[in-house]
Amino acid sequence: MNVWVWIGVALLSGTAALARFLLIALVSARATEAFTFPLGTFVVNISGALLLGLIIGLAVEGDALVLIGTATLGSYTTFSTWMLETERLVEDGRLVVAASNILLGLVVGVGAIALGRAIGMQI
Repeated sequence: MNVWVWIGVALLSGTAALARFLLIALVSARATEAFTFPLGTFVVNISGALLLGLIIGLAVEGDALVLIGTATLGSYTTFSTWMLETERLVEDGRLVVAASNILLGLVVGVGAIALGRAIGMQI
């Protein structure tokens, strides 16, 4: 990789992480206090999965895949926050919500990847 790709990685990953932070804050602010499901992180991860499936369906490769898939979507999505929020739900005794977070994240995430890939293959 040349220096321009590394500069792109730095810029895109920083921008994507900021976008994730802002989207989680926006979605979380709209959720009611009684709604304990971590919807902000869910929305970010599912939208990231859909976009990742799309770029795979479009057969993006090489430096473009590094820039879009790794730098951008890798920084935008957040496995660690998903698991931290699940752990906190367990600690708070909200086992059904914690289990729902894991199950929905996996099932809807894989579905979003498949949908994005199918869309990408049709373009």
